[in-house]
Amino acid sequence: MRWDLLFDDLESQLDHEQREEERALALEEERLRLGRLTLRDRLIAMAKEVGDDPSAVIRVELRGGEVHDLRPLAFGRDWMSAALHGPAPAARQCIVPLGAIAAVLPGRTQIEPSLRPVPESAARLAERIGLPFVLRDLCRRRLAVQLTTDDGRVHGTLDRVARDHLDLAVHEPGTVRREREVHGIRIVPFERIVLVSFG
Repeated sequence: MRWDLLFDDLESQLDHEQREEERALALEEERLRLGRLTLRDRLIAMAKEVGDDPSAVIRVELRGGEVHDLRPLAFGRDWMSAALHGPAPAARQCIVPLGAIAAVLPGRTQIEPSLRPVPESAARLAERIGLPFVLRDLCRRRLAVQLTTDDGRVHGTLDRVARDHLDLAVHEPGTVRREREVHGIRIVPFERIVLVSFG
């Protein structure tokens, strides 16, 4: 009878130790996963949570202190495109370099979803495209843009996009890029770009 109690006690202790070891292993795996989590991953997870709800937005503070409510549309390697919400017309879209984000200001309900694992989607070409490629597309389409940099805002049309900078022909909003309308050319390094809005 005593042997049965002893074996039951030993079995219970082993089960408890095994559960504790599994729990400790799971906690360590979660710490490692969180240690590999990038800002881009968290924004993608938040965007998936926002889904198709047109009123749901992600609030971000950009370098320089501007705060925008954004509805993410696509993510590239080092940028995201989004619809701008707020005082600007609803049809305006923007490109935000991820390096220009000073802080993400999530609502209470956005924090948990932002920590969820995002499945790898290596097949998506857009997720491998860098900022220069997207800016070259805007240049090719000759869209008028509002370029926000660390030093202010300027309106114009992208004339050319090089490896690490762009040329912006500065002209008044609502005018087409014609030589007589151009006030000057600005050569802007990508690292100074905070926001490119258009539409």
